[in-house]
Amino acid sequence: MSAAASTPGMTRANRLSIMERMLVMRRFEERLFELHAAGHLRGVFHLYIGQEGTGAAVLEALAADDYILSTHRNHGHVVGRGADAGRAYAELIGRATGLQGGRGGSFHLCDPARGVLQTSAIVGGCVGLATGAAYGIRQSGGGRVATGFFGDAALEEGVAFESFTLAALWKLPVIYVCENNSIGAGEMKGDSYPRSMLGAERLSRVPEMAGVRTLQVSNGANAAEVHAAALEARAHCLAGKGPVFIESPIARWPGGRSLFPKSTGATDLALAWGRRAPEGPNQDWQENHDPVIRWARVVLAAGDASQDELLALDRTVLARNDAGMRFALESPWPDAATATDKVFA
Repeated sequence: MSAAASTPGMTRANRLSIMERMLVMRRFEERLFELHAAGHLRGVFHLYIGQEGTGAAVLEALAADDYILSTHRNHGHVVGRGADAGRAYAELIGRATGLQGGRGGSFHLCDPARGVLQTSAIVGGCVGLATGAAYGIRQSGGGRVATGFFGDAALEEGVAFESFTLAALWKLPVIYVCENNSIGAGEMKGDSYPRSMLGAERLSRVPEMAGVRTLQVSNGANAAEVHAAALEARAHCLAGKGPVFIESPIARWPGGRSLFPKSTGATDLALAWGRRAPEGPNQDWQENHDPVIRWARVVLAAGDASQDELLALDRTVLARNDAGMRFALESPWPDAATATDKVFA
């Protein structure tokens, strides 16, 4: 079976678009390490590295006017949707030219002009926001869907079950995408993250109890499988049949296993065509689980692009990110006189 035949419902344009989205997400996050090391990025932040196979595939399946709500691991969703890298970087380092004028920072990065309505750093918060957005869609006549991205820990919060129940009762057009990155996370020790604390044998048991249709992806790094599930979920919602929950299990990126992300080095696309990753604890993930490398192999096997063409695409993405970083660093700080703007009291 050819690589193209193993990506049902996809065209060459889809595969290349997903490849570009993945590279945009990955290179944006990698460049953030440079800003952080130079002291420009302050406070806690989380990265989307390792989850691009799910995010890029879902974004590819959505329409341009669909809504997106995200969680604290939100940068990938925002720039993958097409947000300007310069304005995104500017927001993360608190500059006036940022997407939210430097007021939202990492945890609240969004781009309503591209349908990314809001993000919430509160665990489970975007489940309720996505449900509300879907309610708004139904009240305004339908024709689009709301998609909420969140991690496995969101299902430990009461707002998730309450949202699932309301969405099922009212048949709201909402897709819940659970990026279950507890796979390989390990138990809590030192500064590492724990696995999901739910007692359910599988996370989808929770929305199923509320009457939400569920789809289980076997591997969230398999963009073709995720894309197919997202297309099915969107069609279900647009047909007025109610919400869909997609569980996408992801082998956590080694650099994201601690409370603060740790760089594992820049992604080497040549791993997709035979080069070995450096020996060490990250080697297996880089060679076998990295969604960017896995998808590059699919694109190559399908004949969609050559090695040189993939490298050229990567250089273009890197150049846009570099230009964006320069824009952000040259941007002014917000005027102190505006400190009380956009506050309630």
